[in-house]
Amino acid sequence: MRKIFTLFMTMVLCAGLVVPVSAKEEAKDKDTVILYTNDVHTYIDGVLSYDVIAALKDELETQYEHVLLVDAGDHVQGTAYGSMDKGASIVKLMNAAGYDLATPGNHEIDYGMDGFFDVVSWAEFPYVSCNFHHEKDGVCGETVLDGWKMFTCGEEKIAFIGITTPETFTKSTPFYFQDANGNYIYDIAGGNDGEELYTAVQTAIDEAEAAGATTVIALGHLGDDASSKPWTSEDVIANTCGLDAFIDGHSHSTVEGRVATDEDGHSVLLTQTGEYFDRIGMMVIDDETGAVKTDLIECEEILAKDGETVEGYELSSELYLGKEVLSDAEVKAIKDAWISEISEQLEKKIGSVSVNFANYDEGGNRLVRSQETNNGDFTADALYYLFDNMDMDVDIAFMNGGGIRNKTTITGDISYQTCKEIHTFGNVACLQSVTGQQILDALEWGAKEAGNGENGGFLQVSGLTYCINTAVASTVRADDKGVWTGGPTGAYRVHDVKVYNKETGAWDELDLDATYNLAGYNYTLRNLGDGFAMFEGAVNVLDYVMEDYLVLANYVQAFENDTVGAGNSPLAVKYPGFTVDYSTVKGSGRITMCEAEKAAEAVYTVQKGDTLWGLSRKYGCTVEDIVSCNSGLIKNPRLILVGWELTIP
Repeated sequence: MRKIFTLFMTMVLCAGLVVPVSAKEEAKDKDTVILYTNDVHTYIDGVLSYDVIAALKDELETQYEHVLLVDAGDHVQGTAYGSMDKGASIVKLMNAAGYDLATPGNHEIDYGMDGFFDVVSWAEFPYVSCNFHHEKDGVCGETVLDGWKMFTCGEEKIAFIGITTPETFTKSTPFYFQDANGNYIYDIAGGNDGEELYTAVQTAIDEAEAAGATTVIALGHLGDDASSKPWTSEDVIANTCGLDAFIDGHSHSTVEGRVATDEDGHSVLLTQTGEYFDRIGMMVIDDETGAVKTDLIECEEILAKDGETVEGYELSSELYLGKEVLSDAEVKAIKDAWISEISEQLEKKIGSVSVNFANYDEGGNRLVRSQETNNGDFTADALYYLFDNMDMDVDIAFMNGGGIRNKTTITGDISYQTCKEIHTFGNVACLQSVTGQQILDALEWGAKEAGNGENGGFLQVSGLTYCINTAVASTVRADDKGVWTGGPTGAYRVHDVKVYNKETGAWDELDLDATYNLAGYNYTLRNLGDGFAMFEGAVNVLDYVMEDYLVLANYVQAFENDTVGAGNSPLAVKYPGFTVDYSTVKGSGRITMCEAEKAAEAVYTVQKGDTLWGLSRKYGCTVEDIVSCNSGLIKNPRLILVGWELTIP
């Protein structure tokens, strides 16, 4: 049984259950209900959507005197439902659903600053943010939006403090914050140590309390990712005082209710719904005691007797006791009409392909999960191009073979729907800063079945080349759930890993100690998809940027005349020697398979560019093996000279 998290504002707990939505009462409950969402990212076509939350609000208003509906950011970007009209229809749905307040997330800026102000103007509810400022000559001025908003609910005055992540500045496009002359005219206050953010929040809290607020709730888009420190929601709570609760977003975390401690040692209830309308948050503030309760309303499948067939859905919650999935007819009509219109638009031609992109050979054997294919190169290049075209510093892109799903050959005219045939899952692009060692471990994990069978985690790549020695047995480590736990106990199968250098046009050897910016999808880089756990601790550079099929469409439309040819990629035009050749289904040679057995103690003459690491991978031994065999020759393992003759065990 799930626990309802409760924070007591006084020492008195009023007994009693929340009234079921079906019960009839002579008088409405005087408690205040707050429904909340975060990180919806325009996923409006699931069971839970704006029509459901509109109906929930209407139903609760028959039971409670005061019901509010708020959003903690990132609601106008993510899928075609948002991008096709830059969020206009999403805001229309939010208006119809009865939203009372929102705070901007970092992705509300994705359509440019003018696009953001369009969103604000369309909304029939206010946006608040206490740390989004005008700037002139490097000095922060007034806030762009009101920092807080007060609602009078009977005897209660509830203030919401809007907070936007300082990562907005780097996780959108810095150009959006500048004027035509390149001068910064907007800023998101944060500070390297977080003090600017904490000061902005504390100032807003103090203003709200001075205006008579009895309950102060942060409506923030900060998240709880360690990589977001010192700007996480818990950092803000720990460095301010006066908050009673914190409705959070940004990290897509599922937090029913977590008690954090503020600067004065008081408890603050922290909550977040997850992502993509998977859940709806519900908070209840007791009218007499000020106690705050939170729970997440979830949608559960009703299965037939066979235990597999889904017959319907029901709601599950311990605060909202209704089971039926309600729907507001007016909001549903708006939603269905927009989904239908987008479906028609998805069928429209966006370009053409003059080559054959296939996952299978002529014999019907699937290739993309076991070796390089032109389809794999194309999808990885699309990721690389996405961030490169945004002027982000991207070095490498990974695409897991299991995420490339088209069963038929892609050629001729293509549409958004064609792109959906390639990428069916709706994963979202992200960019992370990782080490060379993490890159190597990921390649090794992806190559564990190469030469023996398929693996959905086999990595198609862009900006990188590598070799797989299939004669070396895979000894990567995994837990009982198939999740990576460590690199190989023996030799690496993967060797000769090289990364494209944009400045020189050369292919440099992977430096295990260096840092690289890696593009991929959240499934692989963030969510342990296919067991990729080696990226834990990686720093998020930019996340939740664009849905997978839109990444492909974006790349197609970057080709001259929207026509994808064998080697006319905009990447090849921009970066000589980038290795783009889509003419053959088996790819352009980014991934090389070899079956070289270990040499039985061969003598190798060191060539220019050779390293001990590279030689160990090539010959399937360890650096220590080479050093021990050449102990009289190698005094410094990091220094080997051209012309030396090394014994390779």
